[in-house]
Amino acid sequence: MTRQTRARRGLRALIVSVAALGLVAAAAAAPAGATPTGTPSPEPTGTPAATATPTATSTPAPTPTPTGAAPESPVATPTAAPSASPAATAKPGAKPAPIIQPPAAPPVDAWAKTPYLGWSSYSMQVYSGDPKWITADQIIAQSDAMKAKLGKAGYDYINVDSGWNDGVDANGRPTPSATLYPQGLKKVIDHVHANGQKFGLYLIPGISPGVYEKAYPIANAPGCTTHDIVKQPLQQADYWKIGYRIDFSNPCAQKYVDSIVDQLAAWGVNFLKFDSVTPGSGVSDLSLDARDDVAAWSQALKKKNIWFELSWALDINYADTWKQYANGWRVEWDVECYCSGVALTQWDNIARLFPRAADWWRHAGPGGWNDFDSLDVGNGTMDGLTRDERRTATTLWAISAAPMYVGNDLTKLDQFGVDLLTNREVVAVNQAGTPAQPVSTATDKQVWFAPNADGSYTVALFNLGRTDADITANWSDLGLTGPATVRDLWAGKDLGTFDTKFTGETVPIHGTRLLKVTPKKGSTVALNDDAQRVQYTGDWSRNGGLEVPATTQQLPVAVGDSSGSQVPTPPASSRVVAVNDNDSGIAYSGSWGQSGGRGFGDYNDDVHYVEADGSSFQYTFTGTGIDYVTELDQSQGDVDVYLDGQFQKTVSTGRDAGQPRQTQQAVWSVSGLPNGSHTLRVVKKSGAFMLLDKLDVTLESLLQPDVAVFDKAAPADVPVTLLRDGGELAGISRDGSALKKGTDYTVSGSTVTLRAGYLAGLANGTASLAFQFRGDARDDVHATTKDGDRVDLVFRGTGVSWIGATAPDQGTAAVYIDGRLAKTVDTRSDARRTGRTLFSVDGLRDGEHRITVQKVSGDVLRNDVLQYTVKK
Repeated sequence: MTRQTRARRGLRALIVSVAALGLVAAAAAAPAGATPTGTPSPEPTGTPAATATPTATSTPAPTPTPTGAAPESPVATPTAAPSASPAATAKPGAKPAPIIQPPAAPPVDAWAKTPYLGWSSYSMQVYSGDPKWITADQIIAQSDAMKAKLGKAGYDYINVDSGWNDGVDANGRPTPSATLYPQGLKKVIDHVHANGQKFGLYLIPGISPGVYEKAYPIANAPGCTTHDIVKQPLQQADYWKIGYRIDFSNPCAQKYVDSIVDQLAAWGVNFLKFDSVTPGSGVSDLSLDARDDVAAWSQALKKKNIWFELSWALDINYADTWKQYANGWRVEWDVECYCSGVALTQWDNIARLFPRAADWWRHAGPGGWNDFDSLDVGNGTMDGLTRDERRTATTLWAISAAPMYVGNDLTKLDQFGVDLLTNREVVAVNQAGTPAQPVSTATDKQVWFAPNADGSYTVALFNLGRTDADITANWSDLGLTGPATVRDLWAGKDLGTFDTKFTGETVPIHGTRLLKVTPKKGSTVALNDDAQRVQYTGDWSRNGGLEVPATTQQLPVAVGDSSGSQVPTPPASSRVVAVNDNDSGIAYSGSWGQSGGRGFGDYNDDVHYVEADGSSFQYTFTGTGIDYVTELDQSQGDVDVYLDGQFQKTVSTGRDAGQPRQTQQAVWSVSGLPNGSHTLRVVKKSGAFMLLDKLDVTLESLLQPDVAVFDKAAPADVPVTLLRDGGELAGISRDGSALKKGTDYTVSGSTVTLRAGYLAGLANGTASLAFQFRGDARDDVHATTKDGDRVDLVFRGTGVSWIGATAPDQGTAAVYIDGRLAKTVDTRSDARRTGRTLFSVDGLRDGEHRITVQKVSGDVLRNDVLQYTVKK
């Protein structure tokens, strides 16, 4: 364990131990009656009918697939209707077309419709080195400073972290420290409320040994005591081993939580941070499990309209649980650098949030938000960041719709910090509540974007590299076709109209540009299936093996001349691809270094290495398996392996003292995965070092055979069978140069024939031909198996298309425009085909419209892209 890690955990444990004198909290599977409130009844449609009918469409949508290749014509397209409106096609006396109502809005906690803006004490408790920093005078001073400096921008939460309590009352409930709050915590809270602000406190799961042993009577629960509600035999409840686990099968346990929340509400508390929540907080093997605590606290807090925030480093595999019960959840370790008196944070702790944001963005929205921890950007003399890094951090929090709560001493903000935190347009991006997604994280020059409800895009350019760089946002990567205006939000300046892309020139090291991109009239906007604007009703799920990723498979071709000395021999299969440790697609979190020229026998003679526990690497791949290859050595220890967000196992990479080093060791492997996108994450747990040498990725074989031989002495065409539909082949290339279809190769059904004339022109040796296959847009789909389930999109424009897959397991779907049936579409085909325009309508009256696609028959309905045309 490193010095920094020990300091972090030690300080947190010291502070929490004070809080735990009274309590260590409670809740997971909700008891009967604890389910969320029912869904409201559907609203009346009230939406005007369309003014045009769907037209027959054989033109593919503009590049909705990741490859950029236009899909072929759909198998089934709607035909033109004879009148001006889908509703007007019925003859007098005919049965009217069915009308479908708008989907009911899902229930959302009213107090969490947008991310909160505020302040948290913990960064200053760490920076000052004084857990008791949170005195009444300090909290009042922070409240007054927030009102004066940040209030007009909407900052209104004052949250006090661990260490605020130092005992319990006669019912075993935590009591505020009389030393910190000599006139009572209630007086401090009243001052905060008088400033128009809300007040937050901190607790953790479980119950302290002292409260357990004292057997306090639980308030408003005759016959219940704090001794009765502890799980037997005694079990650990939290990361720091401070408290005992509560047994929520005993109804008295919920009564105890309710009694504490009643007390908090009586004081005027509006927010509760709940720390050491598992799975997460460094423990994901279910040896600690606080889901019962979370559910019980959620039930009690919702009744009092109190914001419920979970911490820390929550396990994404249980994201649906956190979304069900909480209003926010931390996605990574503490942002603090634990360098008291030197800095609040450091750049590495900001940079490691980018891969977490890429993992979690889909899970945030009204009612519940991804929490990045304190935004420590308010004072350059204490932040530990450059000005560019401070602006980049603020941009990341804003575009991710993460709660923006400051960690600085608010009485000492500098003007640059105030300007960052109160920029009206940047705060508006955060409060719009649409988390951004990356085009790709496999580069240091990253483009992130969010399609907004008003039809515009928020686009951020991030330079995570070591040199100033130009960064380009291509409209096609955003789903935008056509010109758009661009506004620089940090500069508050309109930059003009750009046809296909925008380049931010010379973005500084660790710098950013934040843009608003607004499509011009006639442009089209394609929304992927997981865009927040797309609303699902029913039992939909993402992917689950029903997606088809865009992919490229190499075909090694041995070229030789048997009439001479170079007889071609079959090359090795290309199904296993080695990804070296310096590959740009590997996202490293922490202070990693690279060591080359080692001479130990590592792959390419180099490795990446890191010392700090909690550091990690992450790699997203498309394939059916992966091997983690490293060294085994006495200087190394245990690592935790996660696949697709789910903990797999703890693996030892160490050796006993005196044993020799072993290189290129596959210490963890998986095979037989559904072909698609998967993410491997490995986290350092112990030992002096953790190393990464390479990753071996096993690709799905789409070619039969997957190697070829060409002999110039007996030239002949080389046939290759595609294991996907032939229409899914986007092209073939060699060293980045495209082969000419019809000349260099031909396609007939699922057979590709490589022409002898092309192969004869290759040099002797092994040539690699890249077969490029289309896939679902951004390699994902949403799917349902239940008839009647539906997907809706509300848009402003004059036309709309539904683009997706056809497949043998699909059937018919009903498409409605503004609630009226426009077309029943057959989406079945003899083979799985992607990127088909299944429905299209144009000539709608400009204004707000709604397209609804509802499953009628078949085993599965997939949704991939909904694309609309901005007013012409």
